Amino acid sequence: MVREQYISTTEDSGVPSTVTEYIYKIGIYGWRKRCLYLFVLLLIIILVVNLGLTIWILRVMWFNVNGMGYLQVTEDGVRLDGESEFLFPLYAQEIDSREDSALFVHSADNVTLNARNANGDVTGSLSVGPEHAKGFGQHLTISSMTDKSLFYADAKEAVVGTGKLRVTGPEGALFEHSVETPLVKAEPLKELRLESPTRFLSMEAPKGVHVKALTGNVEAYSSLDIVLHSTEGLVLEAQSVRLPHLTLGKARTSGESHGLYNMFEVCVCPSGKLFLSRADVYSTCSGNQEC
Repeated sequence: MVREQYISTTEDSGVPSTVTEYIYKIGIYGWRKRCLYLFVLLLIIILVVNLGLTIWILRVMWFNVNGMGYLQVTEDGVRLDGESEFLFPLYAQEIDSREDSALFVHSADNVTLNARNANGDVTGSLSVGPEHAKGFGQHLTISSMTDKSLFYADAKEAVVGTGKLRVTGPEGALFEHSVETPLVKAEPLKELRLESPTRFLSMEAPKGVHVKALTGNVEAYSSLDIVLHSTEGLVLEAQSVRLPHLTLGKARTSGESHGLYNMFEVCVCPSGKLFLSRADVYSTCSGNQEC
């Protein structure tokens, strides 16, 4: 509070006389003062609450000088120990597991891995769901630890790079189109069957087709004809070649020969048909009705 006093003189006597005092009050009083104290108190409460929440978050999230809880920041990147749950997409250049444990990725719906180019377009994708696994890309390559190609597939072809492809299913393998392979072999003590239920089965090779059975028989069944075609010759190499069910031809003349000692000869028609004819002093194939 400031007090001011003024002194004045009269014109008649010249004696100074005092003038009425003026008092000015400086400061905040009344309801303004109470509001100011209340606002300061509210700020102190908010500050204490924020400080307590910060300390609680630091304690719950396990913040330390190396990172946050199981999440540690290292020179090579970020290391995460234990199980973690990601609610949103995760972007990373490389994800590795520990040397003594495997890497597991679990999801209640599906797990999707996407690769994008510089423009943000998806160039490769792998999605594993509860009922199916689906991959998308220009080509698929599976390599061994020695960087040897084991399997390669693109829009034109699929290549199996291993020395042996084994099909263990009881029904074998089903191919809708042609198959190119240098060798088809069954497992030991098991039979090998090549079958076409409704169409035809064709085997072709520029230098020959070799069919070999070391301990068993080679059997070929067909509802129509079995055609063996070769441009340079056909070789049947065996101790004995048997055609047990050849038909017996009939002579065109009325006086049929009884043959020599019940012997027969194998006749071949121009069409390739084989049949038996009773042997005589001369060949009886030309005078037979089978051709």
